[in-house]
Amino acid sequence: MDDVVELWRPTGPEELALVEASGWSAWPPRLPEQPIFYPVLNEEYATKIAREWNVPQSGVGYVTRFQVRREFLDRYEVQQAGGQTILEYWIPAEDLDEFNDNLVGPIEVTAEYR
Repeated sequence: MDDVVELWRPTGPEELALVEASGWSAWPPRLPEQPIFYPVLNEEYATKIAREWNVPQSGVGYVTRFQVRREFLDRYEVQQAGGQTILEYWIPAEDLDEFNDNLVGPIEVTAEYR
């Protein structure tokens, strides 16, 4: 579907519990030390972060997949955060409610790493 973009997000158990509490329909508000929400554009990058950051930090890392309306995302530039495939959006925390309003379908867990 051209009107939505498939995105990925690595996450730990605490954030995932909040997503589950929302009925798999929203990302939780950012903490004060988290001014940006970082969804990524490919599963490989999300898997790398889940394994290398979330597992050491909290013992488990999850990869999630979700879709967002392209019309909403068009106001943000894709950021290259390293290598060619390390691509992400930088969504300001104050835009997260509107981001959630533009989710299409549920947030799904596609992988778990321990």
